[in-house]
Amino acid sequence: MKLLPATEKITEIDADAVVLGIYADGQPTAHAAQFDQVTDGLLGRLLEAKEITGKTNKLVPLLAVAGVRAQLVLVVGLGEKEKLTRGSAYRVAATAARRLSLKQRQRVAMYFDDAWSDETFQAAAAGVITGCQGQDLYRTEKKRHPFGEVLLAGAAAEELSQGQIVGEAVNLARQLVNEPAAQIYPESFARQAQEVADACQLECEIWDQARLEAENCGALLAVARGSVRPARLVILRYQGAGADQRPLALVGKGVTFDSGGLSLKPSDGMLAMKCDMAGAAAVLAALQAIARLQLPVNVVAIMGLVENMVSGDSYKLGDVLTARSGKTIEIHNTDAEGRVVLADALNVAVEQGATKIIDLATLTGACCVALGNDVVGAMANDQAWCDAVTGAAQNVGEPIWQLPMFPEYGQQIKSQIADIKNVGEGRWGGAITAAKFLEEFVDDTPWVHLDIAGPSFLEKAKPWMDGGGTGVMVRTLIEVARTLK
Repeated sequence: MKLLPATEKITEIDADAVVLGIYADGQPTAHAAQFDQVTDGLLGRLLEAKEITGKTNKLVPLLAVAGVRAQLVLVVGLGEKEKLTRGSAYRVAATAARRLSLKQRQRVAMYFDDAWSDETFQAAAAGVITGCQGQDLYRTEKKRHPFGEVLLAGAAAEELSQGQIVGEAVNLARQLVNEPAAQIYPESFARQAQEVADACQLECEIWDQARLEAENCGALLAVARGSVRPARLVILRYQGAGADQRPLALVGKGVTFDSGGLSLKPSDGMLAMKCDMAGAAAVLAALQAIARLQLPVNVVAIMGLVENMVSGDSYKLGDVLTARSGKTIEIHNTDAEGRVVLADALNVAVEQGATKIIDLATLTGACCVALGNDVVGAMANDQAWCDAVTGAAQNVGEPIWQLPMFPEYGQQIKSQIADIKNVGEGRWGGAITAAKFLEEFVDDTPWVHLDIAGPSFLEKAKPWMDGGGTGVMVRTLIEVARTLK
């Protein structure tokens, strides 16, 4: 799909469909005013009759409008002008694209507001790309049809190119999550990472079973023991700055399927567990975009890849594992496996000399209980670094909220026979005790843990996105890399 600037007026452009953005507070854009003039006040009459309100993401199709070359005009609400953000622009454009992608269209033109900033147009371009992709990977008849080309009025070619790179990264993460576990497992995920590395000229290092054993990755390997699929750990390196600059580390949980192990999940709880590698998918996708955007920063991406399955060799409750760092872990729940995998991956990040670390994981249902399914939980050992990460999320419009990391929570993971245990005391504060567990493996490196368990997977569609994988936090990670100081 090509994204190009639109240079013709909305009423004159030759397209299969055009999109017209309308503000809710009655402030007309130049495109709306021109449309209203040519159509003899049609827009004004519809606004007066409240057939069109301009409320955010509200769609009203107008067919065969006299004076307009396109057969379909899709009016989309932009909300109140002073409240428009990069995040809302992303969703508005995605909402319009999603509606129009229900049938094949070669050419679509979008007219929002020429006064938008370059960053806002980039966000809209990314939204167009994500709105056209669904989760119907294996449907005989596809529900979504990407357009041949999209023209955005008021946008420059450079902003459209950058927005497309971001949107394609989000879609990569979504596709990886939406693929069934029979297709995406540790070895195949590692191959996908190698393909991204080759395409983006990244350094790629893949640790196989023998290398993991040689590296003493006892925590990660214990989780993988129950599966016939061998574990992998992937390290990708992007060098966008000088060799003397220590890297930012992005660490992703890559449990490609989670049965719960011997602490077996019920069927309903297992159904969407192909998404338990969404953290690793976000890390891989973000690094792809960072490299394609040629951002002036050094980044190392680390993905711990396992299946958590049941067999005669599954790791057991009461086992004591020795992590790569040398710390010992008593297992009280084999379904709290993600943090065990990340224990070794985070230690690798520290060893790589990371100046700052972000890990992403579909880690706890407790975070969903605390924040719902639409908000990412952030926990950290460094407030300034947490502020930078949450600020980046807010800039791009990904909902996030910081949870406390009081020392008292750390007492809950103390073990009687090992250094720590992999769960806290009972159900309460489970997202935070999981983060306190991870904190044990980052030393003094500034670190932020993002629990994406809720927002990583949509059970049903939103106006701007089909159900399934969301690619959550990909845009945030790119923004962090853009603004890293």
